[in-house]
Amino acid sequence: MLTILLQAAAQPQQNGWMSILMIVLIFVVFYFFMIRPQSKRQKEIRKFQDSLESGSKVITSGGIYGKVKEVKDNVVVVEVADNVRIKVAKSMVYASPEDATTQTQEPQK
Repeated sequence: MLTILLQAAAQPQQNGWMSILMIVLIFVVFYFFMIRPQSKRQKEIRKFQDSLESGSKVITSGGIYGKVKEVKDNVVVVEVADNVRIKVAKSMVYASPEDATTQTQEPQK
């Protein structure tokens, strides 16, 4: 145990700077590969939700496909079948069917 403590005390101080540099590097990688794309996707979804209008085809977060019949402040009335309408929170409508098919059919590399 004493030899371990002596070895740790003999280490130069530059290892502290290397540790800080590695933490900063990890944060930068997380930002560019995880945080930034997610915030970009959220902005696209918000823009889509704000542009909803009657007649738009949509997909809810629960996977229900339908056509928008009415848009209110925070509620969207979606027709899912003939004369079957449901009220959905506007924040739960996230895509149009065309957007969903283009995202799932990306070319294989």
